[in-house]
Amino acid sequence: MGIREIFFPPKRDFVKMLREQAGKTAEGMEALLAYLREPSPEKGEEVVRLEEEADEMRRILVEEINLSFVTPFDREDIYGLSRTIDDMVDYAKSTVEEMTLFEVKTNEHLMRMAEGLCEAAREIAAAIPLIMTHPSVCQQHAVRAKKAENFVEHRYREALAVLFKNPDVVEILKLRELYRHLSNAADRGDEAADIIGDIVVKMT
Repeated sequence: MGIREIFFPPKRDFVKMLREQAGKTAEGMEALLAYLREPSPEKGEEVVRLEEEADEMRRILVEEINLSFVTPFDREDIYGLSRTIDDMVDYAKSTVEEMTLFEVKTNEHLMRMAEGLCEAAREIAAAIPLIMTHPSVCQQHAVRAKKAENFVEHRYREALAVLFKNPDVVEILKLRELYRHLSNAADRGDEAADIIGDIVVKMT
């Protein structure tokens, strides 16, 4: 690192990087929903591809955090928001992989939960660009993301109630694992919304 870089370090646009990562996660959730509506190897591969691209974006963002002396808001919040966004699409990939491995057919409960995840991911992606410029609007998107998480959790409990009436224990175990992946993804979306809210409060 030269003298100029020491005294005038390059300014890294973390809001842009987070926005792009969140956008990729939203694409991943849409791809998951498309797969659940009509499973095919090609649609499953699309989810996997988007998850891998999202992982690479996170790796770059983490490296940039480590190289930065100054960040627009707490580096812990940047790291945490990136992690939770990445976890959402990780669970999408796990869902596709295990549906294929366990030879599980799609159902209405999986699709409804994925619809809620799409909504949560879209709201998070919409909130992030507004963190610095329009904090109140940003908060509104975060609140909507949390409502989407509540929707997923209600669908999760409904799915379990129906599932436990099934006499096939093996089928119960398979579907319960898939439902749990989607519930966990919703939890990460809720956590992302909370981090966004914390950032806004600290900045205002």
